[in-house]
Amino acid sequence: MKKKLLIFLFFCTAALAQNSISELASRIDSVYGNHFLKSSVMGVDVIDLTSGKTLLQKYEKMLLTPASNLKIITTAAGLLFLHPDYNFQTSVYYTGEIINGTLYGSLFVKGGGDPEFSTSDLEKISAVIKKLRIKEITGNLYGDVSMMDSLFWGNGWMWDDDPSTDAPYLTPLDINANAIGVIVKGSKLGDKGSVELIPRNNFIKVFNQSTTVPADSPSALIVTRDWLNRKNKILISGGVKLSVPDSLIDTTWINIYKPENFFLSLLKEKLEEDGITVTGKNYIAVTPDYAKNIFNINRTLDSVIIYTNKISYNLGAEMILYSLAEKFYGKPAHWQNGVSMIDSLISLCGLDPKDYRIVDGSGVSHYNLISTELITAILKYFYSNNPELFKILYSSFPVAGVDGTLRNRMKNSPAENNVHGKTGSLSGASSLSGFLHSANNHLVAFSIIINNFVQSSSKARDIQDEICNILCGMNF
Repeated sequence: MKKKLLIFLFFCTAALAQNSISELASRIDSVYGNHFLKSSVMGVDVIDLTSGKTLLQKYEKMLLTPASNLKIITTAAGLLFLHPDYNFQTSVYYTGEIINGTLYGSLFVKGGGDPEFSTSDLEKISAVIKKLRIKEITGNLYGDVSMMDSLFWGNGWMWDDDPSTDAPYLTPLDINANAIGVIVKGSKLGDKGSVELIPRNNFIKVFNQSTTVPADSPSALIVTRDWLNRKNKILISGGVKLSVPDSLIDTTWINIYKPENFFLSLLKEKLEEDGITVTGKNYIAVTPDYAKNIFNINRTLDSVIIYTNKISYNLGAEMILYSLAEKFYGKPAHWQNGVSMIDSLISLCGLDPKDYRIVDGSGVSHYNLISTELITAILKYFYSNNPELFKILYSSFPVAGVDGTLRNRMKNSPAENNVHGKTGSLSGASSLSGFLHSANNHLVAFSIIINNFVQSSSKARDIQDEICNILCGMNF
């Protein structure tokens, strides 16, 4: 009798699960009826990781532009092949001799592709130089960028993305996200606005043609860089409004051409600010074998991955890709060698890398073509085969209504503080993939990619949010 009861309960549970899957298919079909999707395409793949069952697949094999959902694949490959404790190392060397407070030689800084290196790290370098009681450097400051090849942008990045920080110039000597902040404030009516750079420096030149106008003036302020000529000259024009509170003044962030030169300039200014005179100039060169190492600044991969996925940091993803290339193929790192390691991950997941096209690490390129099936296969692989790495990947995704690029989405819904998802957005492409818990607390992996639309991407995000709320409210 007990055995019959167990069999009966098993079939009842199976029937309920099948009914749930049928209901899910019906509800998602109704989403596909949205007018927004009449002229666009949406791929969806949903897997119940707890039970191992596939819950839903619609156009899951269709090749689509993933936008920043590609970062899921890049950071996953980084976790698997570099490991969480991999260090992005920036190293400081010197040549010559230190005699009575003078370095009769030069200083070298070897870049290791640290995407989170900032001016605060320059303070650490200066502090070490001061600890050696050096007050003068008779030689030059050299930046060593030999880790990478000379390609400063990803394959297929668009020329008109310049000077957006979404298209950072790539170098092993990164600093402040290879960008600069520009603040323009009104001064006196008719006069030029006042300009502040973040950080303050002598490297970036400013050409200010702005005019202070009344607060109710419709005149627009334009802040850009002379990107057509690849010059690090900030161009400011238009009207800057008078009497705007500081809390309402926006900071415009602009990418920097040849950021390795910006790095050296900021370092020299910091040294001189701390009383260390540098007689020579700034150059790019390879560190000699005989140079003596005096200091290393390390940043671990796990922290870079969290930062990269939470805010969708393009520079972070590209540096992970180049680090994969450098570790397994040597210097100078080339993006294709990094993609070869991503191909290895795809093969481990049981899929064929030849079925996809991946050309960068961040998803900025419109050349990228992958499927929702690929993304969920990678999420499932980490869940099933690498539980410790899975925890890092899971925690790196933004949380709906809480933080990162999802902080303002799915608030006051079943998905709030439930969905851990990576967003993606390009012109005509929007994506959301990650994890959530269903109503019966099953862990679910999902991927949604929408392409080929000309309307606002907010409509695509609304559809993604609707699907997530459906999944969060169901029992599987």
